[in-house]
Amino acid sequence: MESRNAVLAAYLDYFRATVLAKATRLAPDELRRSRLASGWSPLELLKHLRWVELRWIEWGFEGRTFEEPWGDWRDGRWHVDPDEPAEEVVAALRAQGEHTREIIMATDLAEVGQPGPRWEGAEPPTLERILLHLVQEYARHAGHLDIVAELSEDERPE
Repeated sequence: MESRNAVLAAYLDYFRATVLAKATRLAPDELRRSRLASGWSPLELLKHLRWVELRWIEWGFEGRTFEEPWGDWRDGRWHVDPDEPAEEVVAALRAQGEHTREIIMATDLAEVGQPGPRWEGAEPPTLERILLHLVQEYARHAGHLDIVAELSEDERPE
């Protein structure tokens, strides 16, 4: 029987790979283009997801210090610099996922995160609670990318 750690790691890996596949199948100009009223691009979403994992796992659970844990935000929204290569954003998300997997497989799910600014004075959650949050975050954004991909296909010349 698979451990709960392995099951949660597999779900996160699956949804991360799904999001990466959906986004990287888009044409390069579509990866940086927003088709939504909220204004985010698929590349900004990938960068956001990397930082979500960083905030929950490294900053929150591990208690690491970060000067700017909201590095995916600028002027109140997700941001990718125009000269930031898409390949670097994708590689950063993959590397973050590898780190998360290492933590999952080496840690009891009942272990509580480190107290610190991530939790804004609240009690830190368990690793299991953090992972369930990450799974729902990825699943939700995978659905968002389905819509973006559909919109981009509708406007491609025949």
